[in-house]
This record gives sequence, C-alpha cells and structure tokens, in this order.
Amino acid sequence: MSEFEQKVLKLLENINGKLDKLLKTEPSPMNSAPTTTTASTPTPSTIKPSAIVEKQEEEARLEEKPQVEGRRICPECGGTTFATHEDRSQVLHQMGGVKIYAKKYVCKQCGYEY
Repeated sequence: MSEFEQKVLKLLENINGKLDKLLKTEPSPMNSAPTTTTASTPTPSTIKPSAIVEKQEEEARLEEKPQVEGRRICPECGGTTFATHEDRSQVLHQMGGVKIYAKKYVCKQCGYEY
C-alpha cells in the first residue's frame, strides 16, 4: 500500500474507534424508555451507522426494477411477451437536439408496465 492509502486507512480506523466510543457512552433519546429485546437482536445503540447506511442502500437497490436474467417475466401475470415503448419521462442522452429515451416494457397479456 502507498503512504497515502496507509494514512487514509489510519484516519478511517480513528473515526471508527471514535464512533464506537460515542455509541457506547452516549445514551440516545430513543433508548431512554425501557424496552424488552432478545439477546440475539442487537439494540439500536450497538448498530454502527455504516451498517444502517448499507442496509438502506441495499433496500433502495432492491426496490428499483427487478433483475433481468435471461427472459423477462411479468410480475403480475407471469407472461413473457412484451411491447417496448419509449419512456418519455427518462431522457438518457441528448445531442444536437436529438433525445435518446429509456425503454419501457408493457406486458401484452395484462398491460403491466415496467
């Protein structure tokens, strides 16, 4: 590793240690009321902020469009025939007055759009 990378790693470790110390010593207002939790579930005060952010990013990524592997399948009816249309709400690129739009797929059986 380069000297710069080592300095950045050291700074990140210091920040992580300070966050751990803050989470252990500072009571949050949400946890002031007594709650019953099981031993296997971590309390909100012990969860690191980076883990919360990663979980939120994962949920946001899964809420987007379904993953396409091989053939498209309609989530409503299970059909596999789709018509493609331009999605005029999403401009992908514009050059010289010509706009390139995203594609929108419409199921031919039930009319579901994605």
